[in-house]
Amino acid sequence: MRRSKSQRLVFASRVWRPAAIAVAAGLAQALTGCFLSNENIPVGIDIPKAYSAGPRNADTALPSVVWWRGFRSKELTFLIEESLTSNLDVAAAVARIVQADALSRVAGAPLLPAVGLNGSATRSRASQSTGSGGSTGGASERNSYSTSLNASYEIDFWGKNRAALRAAEETAVASRFDREVVALTTVVSVANAYFQVLSTHDRLRIARENLAAASRVFDLIKQRFDAGTVSALDVAQQESLVNSQRAAIPPLEQIARQTVATLAVLIGRPPEGVLIRGTSMSRLAIPPVTPGIPSDLLGQRPDIREAEAQLASANASVESARAAFFPSIQLTGEGGYLSAALRALLRPESAFFSLAAGLTQPLLDGGRLQGQFDLQKGRQDELLQLYRKAVINGFADVERALIAVQQTGLRERLQRDLVASTRRAFEIAETRLREGTVDLITVLITQQALFQAQDTLALAQLERLQAVVALFQALGGGWQKLSENGPARP
Repeated sequence: MRRSKSQRLVFASRVWRPAAIAVAAGLAQALTGCFLSNENIPVGIDIPKAYSAGPRNADTALPSVVWWRGFRSKELTFLIEESLTSNLDVAAAVARIVQADALSRVAGAPLLPAVGLNGSATRSRASQSTGSGGSTGGASERNSYSTSLNASYEIDFWGKNRAALRAAEETAVASRFDREVVALTTVVSVANAYFQVLSTHDRLRIARENLAAASRVFDLIKQRFDAGTVSALDVAQQESLVNSQRAAIPPLEQIARQTVATLAVLIGRPPEGVLIRGTSMSRLAIPPVTPGIPSDLLGQRPDIREAEAQLASANASVESARAAFFPSIQLTGEGGYLSAALRALLRPESAFFSLAAGLTQPLLDGGRLQGQFDLQKGRQDELLQLYRKAVINGFADVERALIAVQQTGLRERLQRDLVASTRRAFEIAETRLREGTVDLITVLITQQALFQAQDTLALAQLERLQAVVALFQALGGGWQKLSENGPARP
């Protein structure tokens, strides 16, 4: 159930303040205070005007609804969009929406009259051994036919049933945001798994290139050993480096294959049917993204909106529990036809009816109603704190993601410089080795430095991509097109 912006935000006017909860132990008005102001900012939570790690113009590149296409990978786009339709967690979340909608219909049923149709036909005979003195009476058989309509209706004078319906409707709204949370988590998981596969492919390529380079140097050292210019220790050290590079390959192949299996689960397919054709992270683009202003995050993060809907449901549940203390007014009626002969069933003289009104006031119930009321109040306060936590955690997630994007980008640039310098050192050392003018320890050190720097660069590239994805996730995925008043909200 989608509601307008004003309807989605009025729930906060019903939130209990801690002092109000202590005072209203009986049947006092439960929905007091105002949690949200007109600007959709929660009272009691410090909403920053801007992110400390954000850019000056925070609205220059707000995330697209299909933000994953910004990586410029057709394969990634295909995998993500397939996961949105085939992922089993998403399908389960959709099923929970169906359940929540059904429960809201069940909760709304008491607001309408319950009407039933009855029909019966009976044939009976009295006992023949009930006469006085043990004598038997004559057989007596009787027929009876009836048809009637009956209706009952509870007057919702105190709003108990209406509040229960609102609680169920808000739960249904929360289930829709839960589906968005699951979908966003799935998209992020697919993207990270895909990047992990590409990163492992890069690291495998680097490991094989480094193995070839180490083997090439090993051949040169063996030639010098045969010529008697180096020791067996020098040969053993280089051979150890070659074996180390060879041993690094199987774990990387294992990671790649296992990550593909994880990716297959995310898109709802067996691993045997998934083949990743992408070979390198260098072919991916880095989509620009800016976070907007913090107050807009409240309308964009599905987990925050889910917490908001759950709190609104708890507010309505408190109303319903409070109304249960008051009398219940029930109206019932029945009308139809009753006759001993089927042919006379629908005649006017066979008609009958009855009307009744009843009032039930709970007096002693062992504290059940008070317990239900206290339970709902406690649940309401719990969800209030969880909502506040979701808001604060949302701001923190964006800050952490912005910092990670900045620092991982800087780390990647610095690591590229390191790779370039260590590669030059290794090339010079290898050339001098051929000329016989370099110490073998220097060659060994430059090799190890280059191999480690290249592998670290691949990991730095992966961390940068994952940081960008984390920022999209922290922002709640794609934002709708902005209006003059800010992000459009469903």
